[in-house]
Amino acid sequence: MAIASLLGVLALWRVFVDTWAGQRVEDAALDGAEIGQGQLWRVASPLLDVVSVGFVAGGLLVAAGVALARRRLSLVVQVAVLVGGANLTTRILKEWVLDRPVLGVGSDYGNTLPSGHTTAAGSVAAGLLLVAPPRARPLVAVLGGGYTALTGISTLVGQWHRPSDVVAGALVVLCWTALVCGAMAARPGPTGTATAMLRRVDRADPGWIRTRRTVLALVALGGGAGTAAAVLLARTWATRAAAAGRAGELLAYGGGVAGVVAACALTFAVMLLLRHAAGSRDEASSSAA
Repeated sequence: MAIASLLGVLALWRVFVDTWAGQRVEDAALDGAEIGQGQLWRVASPLLDVVSVGFVAGGLLVAAGVALARRRLSLVVQVAVLVGGANLTTRILKEWVLDRPVLGVGSDYGNTLPSGHTTAAGSVAAGLLLVAPPRARPLVAVLGGGYTALTGISTLVGQWHRPSDVVAGALVVLCWTALVCGAMAARPGPTGTATAMLRRVDRADPGWIRTRRTVLALVALGGGAGTAAAVLLARTWATRAAAAGRAGELLAYGGGVAGVVAACALTFAVMLLLRHAAGSRDEASSSAA
C-alpha cells in the first residue's frame, strides 16, 4: 500500500503537472475557484490559518496523551514517525524531487505538489486514528477524513493549490500510515505460536461491525465522488484546447472538489482497515509484554 501510494503521487505529477493537457485542465479548475470565492473564503481562511507548525505540535501532544493514557508508549513513537515522515516527504518531493515545467499554461508559481496543508491536516488525523481505542476508530476516521477534505478544499478555494496537489498530499499520509501499520504488525508476537495467541475477531463483534460499516460508507462516498470527478474532469480534458469559459471552469472546479472528497474518503477508509488489521497483533504483543 505504501508503494502504491507513492506510485499514485508520481502518476498525478506525470499527468497533471508534467503535461500541457494536465496543466490546462487544472488551470481551468484554478480559475473556477474564483466563482463564489468571496463567500467561501470566509469559511476557508480560518481553517487554513489553523494549520501550522503549532497545529502539528499540538496534534502530536494530544495523540501522545491518548497513547500514554492507554499505556501504549510505543504508539507515541509511531505517531511521531508518521507525522514527521509524511510532512518531511511532502517537503522533499515538492522542493527537491518534483518540478513543474513551464508549458505556457497559467502563471509560473513553481511546483506545488503535494499540498503541505493537506499533508499536515491528514497526518495529524491519521496519528489520532493510530492511538484511538478500537471503539473510537470509526468515528475518528470519519472526522479525520472530513477535516482533511475540508482543509484540502479550502486550499482550492483560496487558489493556493490545485486538485492534484491535495490528492497527492492525502496519498503521502496514506503511504506513511501503511508503513507504520506494517511495522506494527511485523513486531514479534508473544512467545509460542504467534497466530494462536491472537484474539480471533468474530464477524458479529460490535467493534468489527462498526469498522466494516464505516469503511463501506467511506468507500461508497469515495466511489460516488470519484465517479463525479472523473465525469467532470473528462469533459474538461476533452475540451482543453478551447477556452474553458465560465461554465467550463465551474465544471473543472467541481470535478476537482469531488476528486478531493473521493481521495480523502478512500484513503481514510484504507487507513481504518490498515489500523484494524495491525491492531490485533500489536495489542496482543503489548498485553503479553
